[in-house]
Amino acid sequence: MALSLSSPISALHGVGPAKEKAFARLGIVTVRDLLFHIPHGFEDRGRIRTLAEGIDGTPSSFILTVGTEPRTARIRAHMTLTKFRAFDESGSVEVVFFNQDYLKGTFRVGDVYRFTGKLSAQKRVYTLTAPKFDKVEDGVALPTLYPVYSLTEGLSMAQLRKWTSTALDACRHELVDYLPEEIRQKHGFPTVGQALCALHDPVDMKDVDGALRRFAFDEFFLYSLGMALSKQKGEGVCATPYPTPDSAPFLSKIPFPLTAAQSRVCGEIAASLRERSPMNRILVGDVGCGKTVCAAFAAYAVASGGGQCALMAPTEILARQHYEDMAPLFASLGFRTALLVGSTTKKEKESVYAALASGEISLVIGTHALLNEKIAFASLGLVITDEQHRFGVMQRAALREKHAGAHLLVMSATPIPRTLALVLYGDLAISRIDEMPPGRQKVKTYAVDESYLPRLYAFIEKQVSAGGQVYIVCPAIEQKPSEEEEADVLLSPPPPMKTVAEVKKTVSEALPSLSVGYLHGKMKAAEKKATMDAFASGALSVLVSTTVIEVGVNVPNATLMIVMDADRFGLAALHQLRGRVGRGKKESFCVLVSGTSSEEGRRRLETMSRTYDGYAVAEEDLRMRGPGDFLAPVAGEGVRQSGGLSFRFASLCRDTDLLSCAAEESRAIIDLSKKEAEAYRANHPALFDEVRARFAESQNLLS
Repeated sequence: MALSLSSPISALHGVGPAKEKAFARLGIVTVRDLLFHIPHGFEDRGRIRTLAEGIDGTPSSFILTVGTEPRTARIRAHMTLTKFRAFDESGSVEVVFFNQDYLKGTFRVGDVYRFTGKLSAQKRVYTLTAPKFDKVEDGVALPTLYPVYSLTEGLSMAQLRKWTSTALDACRHELVDYLPEEIRQKHGFPTVGQALCALHDPVDMKDVDGALRRFAFDEFFLYSLGMALSKQKGEGVCATPYPTPDSAPFLSKIPFPLTAAQSRVCGEIAASLRERSPMNRILVGDVGCGKTVCAAFAAYAVASGGGQCALMAPTEILARQHYEDMAPLFASLGFRTALLVGSTTKKEKESVYAALASGEISLVIGTHALLNEKIAFASLGLVITDEQHRFGVMQRAALREKHAGAHLLVMSATPIPRTLALVLYGDLAISRIDEMPPGRQKVKTYAVDESYLPRLYAFIEKQVSAGGQVYIVCPAIEQKPSEEEEADVLLSPPPPMKTVAEVKKTVSEALPSLSVGYLHGKMKAAEKKATMDAFASGALSVLVSTTVIEVGVNVPNATLMIVMDADRFGLAALHQLRGRVGRGKKESFCVLVSGTSSEEGRRRLETMSRTYDGYAVAEEDLRMRGPGDFLAPVAGEGVRQSGGLSFRFASLCRDTDLLSCAAEESRAIIDLSKKEAEAYRANHPALFDEVRARFAESQNLLS
């Protein structure tokens, strides 16, 4: 059977059940998915130098002649070493490979190869360890650029390159360009087929840059068009207006006065709720600025008018925390609240479903369980999503479609810069809380290297003895075998990340008198709840965790946040983590531990040490890293972004010209008359199919 874009990945020769599962872990199910698995970098093997020139340690390529027969020796259990000498006109070098015995028969004396790697010297003996190699043959031009792909356990870089090349050769004739030809030619972009060829089979960086620019434009254009169509679709929907209630009962039940910014935002929300068109508003503000009380006021306003409210959080931990905070408040105001999460028992769920359908419950708080088709509301008036950037446009669209007449309030504790907010939430009104509650203290922040760990253990002990508690955050749950395999394509692979399991063990051994727990997203819900309850109650002194605690978790007694491998995080994520401490009256600290030698990594950590304002941090993160850190899910913990939010190519800092062009082109389409729009859709079906595909979880977006 001929290979096509829609063929399953198993149709490729050599892809059996095990490889098929490995591909699935990368989100690759079909041949089309494989072609759009874009390289994240390019290995340049065209930088040819002599051995004499390469002694400075710069990764380079060398044209060398094999000078001795390869020999293989076992140097210890489970490890062999294969080595031989090779030379050029400037000198000779020892070429070394580990656990690759089969290479003994590959290299023959007199053969010429291009070796790519970093030359090292020990006792005046030059060595190339595990270099990449390509045989040099007369009349055969060697490629200079090799694509570097994200891998997973069970797939090698060589396999991925081979299968991608096969798929590209077989299917390039099928690659229909979804971008209208007049737009493509106007801006001088390559076709989608040309762009994919340039990325998977690169000739030079000029073509690569042109392809990346084309796909960056596509992301802005398709996202902008999809959001505009979504907004257009909702313009004819009517909502129930809710009069502004007497705020005195609500204000009398909360233990603090509202700030001027909170009062202003509550006023903006109340004004929108009075309208017959649905409120579509995002509430953004720095960590700890008090967004939740504004959301609670919105729910109170709707409940006072006889409506119901649904509040959706990205994790069960955060959903439970909202429930524990809001249920007593709403009970004191005469309204019933319910919790609906994945671990809620079937019997409890059925009871909540019935009470929502009858109107007995005024506020339901939960996770994605709130999107269950079985849920029917008597009079849903308001949907609130917390940590909006952890959901993505799909979930927002799904909520809109399920409850088209409901008002919508989305919150984000990530202080999104204004430029980014306008792109991400162009269909939403923006409310900002730009004032912190009185008494909210700055968290003293320090960046240190790993040599400070013994002193940190003493500092942990000091904080706990003074009545505080400690978070230690790691970037990974466990080491993945694929990390080493993927690092193999890099000439300077990064050191392994600190994991929850390793750090928990180390801290427990270093501080045996302290109670140390751990938390990560792969634990069962009941285990996570028990661990968080133990930490919140003070039964645990130290909590070692992944970024599952990044959003919303509130333990006022926590006074110290330690982030291991802090250079692995973006500034926005680090600021979120820092916001988990300093929530009580005690002096609090954040220590960023990193062994990075990267200039950019050090600059990010220095920024955190001197900058406390979330908006300043966010603007700097946007400038340094682009929008990815605002859009990505919590690694291994949360919801995978989709629908154009995962900008893989576009940067709002670098590509402002593309953003302007894309917005202009999408606006021209949206501004067409009804008759013109129908004709445009008929003439460009591939464009609207692609928008639907990017907004795939929102099936009725363009209908």
